[in-house]
Amino acid sequence: MGSVFRASKTLKTRKYLFPLPSISIPFDAFGSCLRYCSHSRQNSKESAPIDLSRYPVEKIRNFSIIAHVDHGKSTLADRLLELTGTIKRGHGQPQYLDKLQVERERGITVKAQTATMFHKHKFHGCNEPLSFLLNLIDTPGHVDFSYEVSRSLAACQGALLVVDAAQGVQAQTVANFYLAFESNLTIIPVINKIDQPTADPDRVKAQLKSMFDLEPSDALLTSAKTGQGLEHVLPAVIERIPPPPGSSGSPLRMLLLDSYYDEYKGVICHVAIVDGALRKGDKISSAATGQAYEVLDVGIMHPELTPTGVLLSGQVGYVVTGMRSTKEARIGDTLYHTRTTVEPLPGFKPAKHMVFSGLYPADGSDFEALNHAIERLTCNDASVSITKESSTALGLGFRCGFLGLLHMDVFHQRLEQEYGAHVISTVPTVPYIFEYSDGSKVEVQNPAALPSNPKKRVTACWEPTVIATIIIPSEYVGPVITLCSERRGQQLEYSFIDSQRAFMKYRLPLREIVVDFYNELKSITSGYASFDYEDSEYQQSDLVKLDILLNGLPVDAMATIVHNLKAQRVGRELVDKLKKFIDRQMFEITIQAAIGSKVIARETISAMRKNVLAKCYGGDVTRKRKLLEKQKEGKKRMKRVGSVDIPQEAFHQLLKVS
Repeated sequence: MGSVFRASKTLKTRKYLFPLPSISIPFDAFGSCLRYCSHSRQNSKESAPIDLSRYPVEKIRNFSIIAHVDHGKSTLADRLLELTGTIKRGHGQPQYLDKLQVERERGITVKAQTATMFHKHKFHGCNEPLSFLLNLIDTPGHVDFSYEVSRSLAACQGALLVVDAAQGVQAQTVANFYLAFESNLTIIPVINKIDQPTADPDRVKAQLKSMFDLEPSDALLTSAKTGQGLEHVLPAVIERIPPPPGSSGSPLRMLLLDSYYDEYKGVICHVAIVDGALRKGDKISSAATGQAYEVLDVGIMHPELTPTGVLLSGQVGYVVTGMRSTKEARIGDTLYHTRTTVEPLPGFKPAKHMVFSGLYPADGSDFEALNHAIERLTCNDASVSITKESSTALGLGFRCGFLGLLHMDVFHQRLEQEYGAHVISTVPTVPYIFEYSDGSKVEVQNPAALPSNPKKRVTACWEPTVIATIIIPSEYVGPVITLCSERRGQQLEYSFIDSQRAFMKYRLPLREIVVDFYNELKSITSGYASFDYEDSEYQQSDLVKLDILLNGLPVDAMATIVHNLKAQRVGRELVDKLKKFIDRQMFEITIQAAIGSKVIARETISAMRKNVLAKCYGGDVTRKRKLLEKQKEGKKRMKRVGSVDIPQEAFHQLLKVS
């Protein structure tokens, strides 16, 4: 047989026959294909499909891991996946469930991830061990991603509350405990990192008892790093956490927990089956949109997408329905079988955006590329709000709403890393409410958009506040109280956890903490403070709009809203920083900070001048004066028509102004 096999076909249309060109295929390629196919068949025989019918509701446990940042959630999740054989030991990828580059670089969890595990457990008095299906949900710890935590807890009946044996209870430990407590979850305390030299498990047990009324005897002592004590974790999950409530005989109801976009499969929805069963090929409908879909693929995360063809009551998995956009997959939606009538599940509160910032391409011609990058990224992060806007200084761009400053920072980093976008971000702002003399109210997310109508004057202003929880070593109480007072804070609670640590609650304006409050808090407490906040109501305040003028023209991207008492200081800081970062031009540049028509701060950048007197070695002084006057007139004319270039560094520096 020859070394080349020749294939030729014809393409038939309604009217014509088009001969396709001959394709030369090396004969060795057929051997490779045959070997690949036989290898695939062999693999498919080895990995038999998972039979989920063996796991009724009584044999299912859905639990989450919650903790403060860097208390070992993701490492503990790794060890549990290894213990159950879900992933191989020494897989060479620490924090297996942290799949984003930004998560690995920063050492934080941004997206909640789900993994299904199978574990055999022998109860006391039983002869044979029983096999259980465990759904583990690894959640973020930072306050900005508490929305992810609340969604994850909705699919769980219990939670592992992980606390560092050396650091003890921290601010986000408190916040996440109450999230789980309000969801009526069974809480299992896990004291982690007991292998550290500074570990003090007894002190941490006392803190758990005094703050959360958790019994010290219920706490598990573990070290996720060395594996010490981990053999008690899964038995505790099976014995203490109840199975999910739900009826397999009822009509299908499933809760949509999360969604993301895959280039090959389309929108992949993470769901929790509350009642009934879901099978491939079923027709399902959305309670929120009313649209109907066909189930193209269904399965579990084990830990990657593993098709099973079915999901039964109490189980957590994924569904592919052919949705074209994540906007169709509304988080908290109830999905059910078409042509059935069900009561929708409670769902979640919509995400509340706390911080707003403008995003503009560094090069104005890259707007379409930035638009495409943001569309792709928001497919995998539906908690960001995006609206288009234009700025006279920066051109076309977007006004984006984020859950917090870290959320904004992570979004920017993902834009740059995953899509190569170069962006300029404006000063982050918070939403304010202004009331005018005619009784009308307007919510302002972009300070530049605040109407300045001389016929209507502002009669009242409201700004959002937060309830901040701060846990610090006792010796830093004085400096922290001073810091909170400077930021217009109101003390709500002050107590001592033990002899070494103090617990404080403050009501603070969101604008005061959104930029650099956490950095200052860490600085004055030598890094020992922990900080968490939750949004509260609006409070009335004396607010003014602060404009930045360059040569008398306002720069809308630099406008900000500040408290009247701080306007003078903030204006002075802004013009000082701009003077450092704006390059000298051929004409004089005047930088001003103004409230309405009143200028409160000013700096001047002198023009670059050519020495026009260099060629004058003598003669009458009127000749020199004439040359200087001519130069002066030229500079005036240039100032009228010239535009001031604002470097990107100037915008970054403005982020640091409180």
